[in-house]
Amino acid sequence: MESVVRSEIILTFYIISFLIGLPANLVALYAFSVKIHCKPLPTDILLLNLTVSDLLFLIILPLKMHEAASGMQWNLPNFMCSITSFVFFSTIYTSSLLLMAVAVVRYVGAAFPIIYQHLKKPVYPITISAVIWLISMGHCSITFIIQHHPSLSSINSSICYENFTQKQLEILLPVRLEFFFVVCLIPLIISIFCYLHLILILYSRPRISWTQKKKAIGMALGTLAVFLVCVLPYNFSHLLGFFQGKSPEWRYYTLLLSTLNTCLDPIIFYFSSSIFHCTSKKSIFRKHRVNDVKMEIRGTCST
Repeated sequence: MESVVRSEIILTFYIISFLIGLPANLVALYAFSVKIHCKPLPTDILLLNLTVSDLLFLIILPLKMHEAASGMQWNLPNFMCSITSFVFFSTIYTSSLLLMAVAVVRYVGAAFPIIYQHLKKPVYPITISAVIWLISMGHCSITFIIQHHPSLSSINSSICYENFTQKQLEILLPVRLEFFFVVCLIPLIISIFCYLHLILILYSRPRISWTQKKKAIGMALGTLAVFLVCVLPYNFSHLLGFFQGKSPEWRYYTLLLSTLNTCLDPIIFYFSSSIFHCTSKKSIFRKHRVNDVKMEIRGTCST
């Protein structure tokens, strides 16, 4: 009975995330595609990559739905389990690293506007995005090693990347601990630092309107909320699991919070798109021309 309830809860979360996240991220994809064709800013390219990451996650989510509907039994071919797990986890970590990169770019734009002007070339955010994808995919290649290495592969193939042998845990738990620090804790600390200083900078500039301040603060708080609610609980299970020597029983439930990340990210996109009006003459959300903005406001809003 416990297994049935568990799979039903997971399936419900997956369905809700899919139904809300897919259309929201498709709209975001179109919005950022239009924005990039006009005049791409570093945040546009980073947030476009974040949208692509969320969409990849949502595309493979029906396979996880099938798994949950089957009572957490994997009835599909084994190679599909490996691919699904790889995409599922790598997109989660890609999102956290991209959110950190967005926070850094916005802070630099507000605190060092002159330097930011020199770093606005698309090559920089494109390179950053590529490095982030390589880092997350490189980390999550552990899914293939654990499942297919001759000395580590499990005899039980009815469970997809969940029931691990002791040999698998000896490799997996230290790797997860490194995940906690590299792709969760460090990005969280950097994001908190950047957004707190961004808010302080905004309050120290009386020439910036209160409306723009509220938008920037909402954007900052929304990003930090995604980290604290969707990213931190799941990664904290890595830390606790390392000291317990096993995967915590509640670990899979924290993955549900990571799934909701695809629904919360478009909220961040909304705030960002509103701020884009300060620096862009065209926008999907409001198509009209605006006057040029003073350098101080533009440096803050465009980040």
